[in-house]
Amino acid sequence: MLKMFKKKGEQIFSPAEGTVMALADVPDPVFASGAVGAGFAVEPSEGSFRSPVDGELILVAKTLHAFAVRTDAGAEILVHIGMDTVKLKGQGFTGHRVKGDRVQKGDLIISCDLAQMSALVPSMVTPVLLTNGTAFAIAETEIGADNSAPVLTVRKK
Repeated sequence: MLKMFKKKGEQIFSPAEGTVMALADVPDPVFASGAVGAGFAVEPSEGSFRSPVDGELILVAKTLHAFAVRTDAGAEILVHIGMDTVKLKGQGFTGHRVKGDRVQKGDLIISCDLAQMSALVPSMVTPVLLTNGTAFAIAETEIGADNSAPVLTVRKK
């Protein structure tokens, strides 16, 4: 019997309940092209945005529209909540953690009233991006993953 062994890597989960989608389907050409980083997106069904990995919170945007976590292995994962949400200047968002905090996968970082926010911006689709792709590569992608399964696995190059 042949056994398949997957190499270890950093598993990246969806930061919100909702429908996971390919980055190419994001309704913004900059994110869809991969210019900001490789990854995936989620169309959130509720307004709680959680850490997609265990690590250190290295960014919580002043406008609360984005946050980033660095895993212990060094992968940097950016969660950008919605399209054009930076223009809201923090209105409607509530921050629950601060830069420098140690977080676990699933810890609540930012929340909002999704229905209220959806009326103010073009889309609440949330890209999840590997921003240090020079050091890490995406090894596996599972776009059809449910919210309890990893969507990406990244490994050091």
